[in-house]
Amino acid sequence: MEFRTLRNIENSFRKIRLYAIVFAMFCMAVTGFSVWKSYSFANTQREKIYVLDNGKSLMLALSQDASINRPVEAREHVKRFHELFFTLAPDKAAIESNMKRAFDLADKSAFDYYKDLSEKGYYNRIISGNVQQRIEVDSVVCNFNSYPYSVTTYARQIIIRSSNLTRRSLVTSCNLLNSVRSDNNPQGFQILKFAVLSNKDEETMER
Repeated sequence: MEFRTLRNIENSFRKIRLYAIVFAMFCMAVTGFSVWKSYSFANTQREKIYVLDNGKSLMLALSQDASINRPVEAREHVKRFHELFFTLAPDKAAIESNMKRAFDLADKSAFDYYKDLSEKGYYNRIISGNVQQRIEVDSVVCNFNSYPYSVTTYARQIIIRSSNLTRRSLVTSCNLLNSVRSDNNPQGFQILKFAVLSNKDEETMER
């Protein structure tokens, strides 16, 4: 009788030990699940930012990985540079203002090209001939497989004179380097080794 009692006590201890182990594993699973859900919730909350509109209203916005938009920002940076650099009016102050803003987006190669044109009297002829020049960017092809990124731009120059209108095909090349964002450089790129590959007249129409 005493032996049977001892065996019952031993079986009870085994069951208690088994229940304790199962309970401990359950607690560990619940703890692990809670930590995982908390981490996921924290990541979700970090993607939300709140924006004050002139200090009045609170708006909810969502953040995302900045690298996702880099190709778009790169094309916009190059397009903006070309618009500033090749859009000319017969006004010295306007030309200098555009050039100054364009130089904020590029290295010395852009200034060297501007200096070369200036020494050849290109901008003086624009002013004296009352010539308007604007550019239409057709496409900006960026290669993001190597760094610095190589870029080729295809555009069309429209030169408006009092007697005629000329369209030119323009092809340029450059490299893009990641830079610091600023008010003058919102995309955070810098153009390197800017060069004009082709600039040919397509058609001239009398006015």
